[in-house]
Amino acid sequence: MDEQRFQILSLDGGGIKGLFSAAVLAAIEEDLEINVVDRFDLITGTSTGGIIALGLGIGMRPREIVEFYISKGPAIFNKMWGLRWWQHWIRRKYSQTPLRNALESCFNDKLLGDCTKRIVIPSFSVGDDDVYLFRTPHDKRLRRDKKVPLWKIALATSAAPTFFPSCRHVDRLRLIDGGVWANNPSMVGVVEAYGTLGVPLNAIKVFSIGTTDALASRKKRLDWGGKLPWVTGNDAVDIIMRGQSIGVNNQTKFLLGQNNVIRWDPKVAASDFSLDSVGKVDALIAKAAHYSRIHIPKFEEVFADHIAEEFIPIKS
Repeated sequence: MDEQRFQILSLDGGGIKGLFSAAVLAAIEEDLEINVVDRFDLITGTSTGGIIALGLGIGMRPREIVEFYISKGPAIFNKMWGLRWWQHWIRRKYSQTPLRNALESCFNDKLLGDCTKRIVIPSFSVGDDDVYLFRTPHDKRLRRDKKVPLWKIALATSAAPTFFPSCRHVDRLRLIDGGVWANNPSMVGVVEAYGTLGVPLNAIKVFSIGTTDALASRKKRLDWGGKLPWVTGNDAVDIIMRGQSIGVNNQTKFLLGQNNVIRWDPKVAASDFSLDSVGKVDALIAKAAHYSRIHIPKFEEVFADHIAEEFIPIKS
């Protein structure tokens, strides 16, 4: 059965909160003394999860990715003395330049075709009003994406609407954050395994990592409110993202079975963390340390005994 098993690592979006995901993976490696990517046949990640997935795909260790977030986060999410809040009402909150510079310094001239794992990264094409996937050449039909630089893919999947401008660096497409349709990309991974690679559903296991699950008290004004009440508290986006993630997790468990899908996404207060809360990196690392300490035995039981076959890109 182990030879037939196919394991997927799924990494949610969430801005700087991706530090939680990277720190969790680092804790797994250090506790179990393994290279965590060796346990997975496919990695899918959205937005900040896409950045982590691409890093893992070219051989970066999770601890290196943790250091990337710590060192580059303050420049990417520069608060500009509180003026960002006012700016955010009329244009993107942050410049794309610091994020681009950080990604270029991380990935250099690496291409998607250089990845040593199967990778799937969601984005969304605003101009075509359609979903967009970047995929390694793990099928003979997948010829184009392997030539795209990793920094461009990372920029495209993490171009969160209102926070960053769209990414125009891939064929001049208007690409934005894949989180608008697949912030929890577990089902993207399952469909890729089943639909593209022909893996039977009963052979698939998914390890899904969220970036903390904020539990908010929804105001009663939402029961009758128009646009303003839904927009001012960011409730519309929060509810859509949360509902999407819960739905995907439930669907994945329905298809694969409850015991074949493990999701780590600790519940936190709504005010604890935000997409750009760079001042809380220590708290995110602490949350990852506490959560992983409790749950790593379950990871070891379900995923650690599988060694993925070497990924050999298909030449075309």
